[in-house]
Amino acid sequence: MPHRTLNIDELADHLHVARRHVEKLIKDGDLPVTMRGGRMLFVREEIDDWASQRLLRLPGQSLDWYHKRMMPASRLLFPRAALIPALLQPENIDLALPAKTKAAVIREMVGLAERTGRVSDPRELRDSVEERETLCSTALPGGLALLHARQQQPFRFERSFIVLGRTIQAIPFGAPDGRASRLFFLLCCQSEDIHLHTLARLCLLARKTRILDELLEAPDAVSAQAGLVAAEQSMLPAEAPEPPKGKGRRAGSMA
Repeated sequence: MPHRTLNIDELADHLHVARRHVEKLIKDGDLPVTMRGGRMLFVREEIDDWASQRLLRLPGQSLDWYHKRMMPASRLLFPRAALIPALLQPENIDLALPAKTKAAVIREMVGLAERTGRVSDPRELRDSVEERETLCSTALPGGLALLHARQQQPFRFERSFIVLGRTIQAIPFGAPDGRASRLFFLLCCQSEDIHLHTLARLCLLARKTRILDELLEAPDAVSAQAGLVAAEQSMLPAEAPEPPKGKGRRAGSMA
């Protein structure tokens, strides 16, 4: 697939931010930029890599602000802005993964995704997840990792979903706090929109609720899914506001 390039306005739309935020990121030297004929262009694949890495490392206050700004757009994609009920079912949860290494975790998580019947090419997915991990670990503090492919492609999955695995033993996965990981989500998203919404939501759940402790103690998949649904619901407004007309796609900031 050819590398698609974006100009500043297209990039702002792609990231759901105002142009001024993109200009600030450029000024600060934070964005990957390509110069062609004196023009600044942005390679979409490089931007998508940057966006997922940036989101995983956003400090608490910035992540909370970004998540709130994304809420109207989330409602356009999911009923009442709730992602978990739409993307994760108990049958897609395995709380006894036997993996003992990072490579085995990736293999078993892709196998769990494959069992949904929605993965077009499991080997291609595994290669892309491994490639993403070589860029920067998707492990977070608290014993959690948010695995995902390097780029989100509509052909890869029948529809968007996530799977959850818990390993029997903790595995070193490169978390910034040095803690080994036992909880692994694999995000299987057809678009960058859904991917960034899901990534932000799971990051915030991990930081602002007790869901990681609950998942480590969950006796079965039904309890684990119910705990995630309840934790997510506790973070959502009672009634999500209607998105401003014509502005549903421009929410949040990576600045």
